[in-house]
Amino acid sequence: MAIQQINIPDIGDFDTVEVIEVLVAVGDTVAIDDSLMTLESDKATMEIPSPVTGKVTKVMVKVGDKVSEGTYVLDIEVSDSAAAPAPAKAEKPAPKAEAPAAVPEKVVTPAAAPRTVEAPSAPAVAPAKPVNNQSMGASSHASPSVRAFARNLGVDLTLVSGTGPKGRIQKHDVELLIKSVMQGTKTVSGAAPAASGAGIPPVPTIDFSQFGATETVELGRIKKISGKHLHTSWLNVPHVTQFDECDITEMDQFRVDMKATAEKQGVKLTPLVFVMKAVVKALQDFPNFNASLSPDGQSLIKKGYYNIGVAVDTPNGLVVPVVKNVDQKGIYELSRDLMEISKKARDGKMSPADMSGGCFTISSLGGIGGTQFTPIVNAPEVAIMGLSKAKMQPVWNGQEFVPRLIMPFSVSYDHRVIDGAEGVRFTTTVGQYLTDLRQLLM
Repeated sequence: MAIQQINIPDIGDFDTVEVIEVLVAVGDTVAIDDSLMTLESDKATMEIPSPVTGKVTKVMVKVGDKVSEGTYVLDIEVSDSAAAPAPAKAEKPAPKAEAPAAVPEKVVTPAAAPRTVEAPSAPAVAPAKPVNNQSMGASSHASPSVRAFARNLGVDLTLVSGTGPKGRIQKHDVELLIKSVMQGTKTVSGAAPAASGAGIPPVPTIDFSQFGATETVELGRIKKISGKHLHTSWLNVPHVTQFDECDITEMDQFRVDMKATAEKQGVKLTPLVFVMKAVVKALQDFPNFNASLSPDGQSLIKKGYYNIGVAVDTPNGLVVPVVKNVDQKGIYELSRDLMEISKKARDGKMSPADMSGGCFTISSLGGIGGTQFTPIVNAPEVAIMGLSKAKMQPVWNGQEFVPRLIMPFSVSYDHRVIDGAEGVRFTTTVGQYLTDLRQLLM
């Protein structure tokens, strides 16, 4: 037995290159042409093959080291008969190295496929030739042997996430993709089944426990259902959000004045019921907001009824019960309806009928805080309003600054149905109705 030192062969015009993979360890048995390590320059990658068959006894380099032609990298223990002819065999066939690399289609027969990397007929120094990924039209970061491995298995490397240094794709990564497809956790196109929308890549999977303690808590049933619906709406509806504000000083004063009378009726007056009436009047003025797109997206289905969805915060998540026929009800009746559906929502007693048939949705965060937000359209509706916390502000009346209660709000809408000009006309109209409730009677 003899020890043969392995040095870096001719690597072309590069002075030094970085070791990005060490593919063997002490004790490994290698055959001729087995890859020992992978080097990378700014524009190319190359694998260093073994010129002999034997056992690795020493490894002198590690990932991140810089090497150049002639650098001593490892020792291989070989038989006396195998050690001598290897150098001669490694130098002669270099001019023929281009043919096998340029015609990968030749490795297609079942008999040849398993021996693509280890074929004894391949010249020993061929893999040491730089392989320029850009010239091959390959955007995936992978070594030639991994590319051959993936090609034999019919795997598109653009679908594989690399776990090696600098995101390099390894054989293990190819095997993981194949396994995930077989188990149904990924589709053939490479996108996670849970993600909808063509061409949208999945969010990378990260083991957060590597950074500290973690706890996994399953989402509640309501959040699972609403989350899926919100995701669908966000992917399918081209959102535009119009921000505005209105003076609700007189409206709120009227609400306070009517508080005692409302309590005698057994109801609690909130600003939301006045907003609902203002929104319905605006929907009548702008019927495109009280509509839905047909499934093929070619027609607009305009509705002759006015049902308003109201987002309710519950311990189990957000739900949107629907108040029916808002245009036909007075303030007290609407207040009673709101109290009833809010209680049912918090008690978890909502039925499908209570949450269907909406034309337009209102999400009010005014009781909590915030200034502005962008609500997601509750498709197949085409618009949604977001109410924020009102606050006293100084407003110039032409002669002096006076304190006024100003409420910020926003309206997100489907831009396929509503353009910007109509969107701002709608918010302006709603603001006018809330500023002067008398206009609701006209």
